[in-house]
Amino acid sequence: MKLISHTIHGMIDYATVLLFALAPSVLGLTGAAALISYALAIIHLSMTVLTDMPLGIVKIIPIKLHALVEMAVGPVLVVGALVLPKLFAGGQGFFVAAGVVIFAVWLLSNYGRADQAKA
Repeated sequence: MKLISHTIHGMIDYATVLLFALAPSVLGLTGAAALISYALAIIHLSMTVLTDMPLGIVKIIPIKLHALVEMAVGPVLVVGALVLPKLFAGGQGFFVAAGVVIFAVWLLSNYGRADQAKA
């Protein structure tokens, strides 16, 4: 059952951007972990702004491509944080949790066309 509409998904995406952008300061992430967090904030913001959904601004990325990226990013974050602990030093738990949440949002989101999904 898909519980998350396009509009709610967009809100979650923008909140995710904020979390990745603030994590280095709030959690004290440094080095590669901070760079990864900032990069994910920029990438997630770009994807959200450019996706064809109600809270997207430019609407050039199909929602199905957005879904494919999120389907991959969630597990990659979890596995990366667990397999490369030095790279994610100080933020392993944060990146594992973020990966799990991103994957859960992917599982629960309605990625049908915007006119088929409740906005």
